[in-house]
Amino acid sequence: MKQIKTRWIIMAVIVLALAGGIWRAMAQKRAQQAAASAPPSVQTQIELASSDILTADPREITQGLPISGTVKALNYAVIKARVAGEVKEILVREGDPVKAGQVLARIDPTEYQRRWTQAQEQALAAKSQMEIAQRQWDTNKALVDQGFISKAAMDNSLASYQGAVATQKAAIAGAEVARKALDDASLLAPFSGVIAVRAAQVGERVGVDAKVLELVDLSQLDVEVPLSPSESLDVRVGQVATLQLEDRKENVTAKVKRISPSAQAGSRSVLIYLALDKAEGLRHGLFAKGILGMGKSQALAVPLSSVRTDRAQPYVQVVEQVGDQLQVAHKTVTLGVRGMDLAQPESETMVGVTGLAQGSTVLKSNVGALREGILVKYTAKAAASAASALP
Repeated sequence: MKQIKTRWIIMAVIVLALAGGIWRAMAQKRAQQAAASAPPSVQTQIELASSDILTADPREITQGLPISGTVKALNYAVIKARVAGEVKEILVREGDPVKAGQVLARIDPTEYQRRWTQAQEQALAAKSQMEIAQRQWDTNKALVDQGFISKAAMDNSLASYQGAVATQKAAIAGAEVARKALDDASLLAPFSGVIAVRAAQVGERVGVDAKVLELVDLSQLDVEVPLSPSESLDVRVGQVATLQLEDRKENVTAKVKRISPSAQAGSRSVLIYLALDKAEGLRHGLFAKGILGMGKSQALAVPLSSVRTDRAQPYVQVVEQVGDQLQVAHKTVTLGVRGMDLAQPESETMVGVTGLAQGSTVLKSNVGALREGILVKYTAKAAASAASALP
């Protein structure tokens, strides 16, 4: 009886196993049928604009220290009022060339003319008093010698004369001060140059040291460049720089002329000054950037910002044609020389690379990290740009 019960248990287990297998097979078949009948999945596709891509081409890389600074006139002056008063006239406007010593503006001189006239009259009166005191002293000296007056009387006349002399000197000094104030009512050009700013208007009342005009001498221009203390250690007078100036296509050459012996308070930067070889047409205040310390080489180069370093080896993201689709690929590269391509108006730091084919379409840094194999497409403008780069 026990053996019969065991056989029934074994047969039940076998039946259950067969039933489970049949159920799994039917479920798998239904899943396959559902997958076959489902619409195909849509893969993500990224659209790239022309500003997102560049072509890896051979470039002339200028090696050295990247610098940026401001063009500044060697002679620059803020012309301020030396006396208070109403602006009577301004004889120049922005852009007018002027000569050294030329009258540029006048403060109303009426009050200062009156003071000058009064001071002159006081000086003349003091002179007359001094002459009277001198004649009296001369007379008293003769009378003392003849015994007609006492020596004490002569000493009194001498003291009166000396007091009159002192009064006259004070009056003359006062007249000179009044004359200078009258002269200061006229603002003169301290050097030849061009008017840069007209900061006051006729009829405006200004105080002492109020800015009226700004004057620059464009014949002598330097580029003021701030450097970190560590960068300044290798800079020497006479080193050559190639600079790009805003709104100018051609590069200009400059040489290090002076190096500040001290760091700036606050920023701790060290200022260096570069003399421009050709200053024609340049303006005070323009922005300049470039490379200091020449060293040039040819290399297949991409912007340093396009090189990604979130893996063990640096790589760049490129667009490749795979069949009839465009997709992202990651190309491991070896980095070489770094510098700037000064032929490009808006050049950034470039780096030479190996491991990348010439003419490759490289994604710029603004695109961000993309998964390898992701599909991409171009905008119309980007497509034309990519097509023109093909050999």
